[in-house]
Amino acid sequence: MWLYEKKLQYPVRVSQCNPRLAKFLIEQYGGADGELAAALRYLNQRYSIPDKVIGLLTDIGTEEFAHLEMIATMVYKLTKDATPEQLKEAGLAPHYANHDKALFYHNAAGNPWTAEYIQAKGDPIADLYEDIAAEEKARATYQWIINLSDDPDLNDGLKFLREREIVHSQRFREAVEILKEEQGKKTFF
Repeated sequence: MWLYEKKLQYPVRVSQCNPRLAKFLIEQYGGADGELAAALRYLNQRYSIPDKVIGLLTDIGTEEFAHLEMIATMVYKLTKDATPEQLKEAGLAPHYANHDKALFYHNAAGNPWTAEYIQAKGDPIADLYEDIAAEEKARATYQWIINLSDDPDLNDGLKFLREREIVHSQRFREAVEILKEEQGKKTFF
């Protein structure tokens, strides 16, 4: 059962048309460490994880779809008024030639999204460490995009997303502790 509230998890604003920033953000849309890969990873892994943490993977996996929606909105707002010449100057000519301004799941370099981006080992501890790493990589990518951005409005939304990655990493670390305690193993955090 899904309840979908027709509003973004956090408001998305941009100061002006900026296809260059949109190109960077596409990394978080269809890249290896982006929101689509995260959502699918967590929602898939939950089928082979103990009951104590299934809800966590479901909650974070569905939240990642909300983040994907925010990224899509950011990219749309940054490109909706762009001319073909501006898209070309931003390095988005191949995207424009294939998709116009429609979103498409690929990374900033134009490589299409692939299921090879996600992992499910079937070992709960290994999968949770994979999830921690994924969240930390996403956090780093958001920070680097913020570093490249000169748009304070956009950066506000990016900072929100970066902070959610930190929270998700912390929740996955807590889940590791719960499972290790359950297994009677010593933790390494």
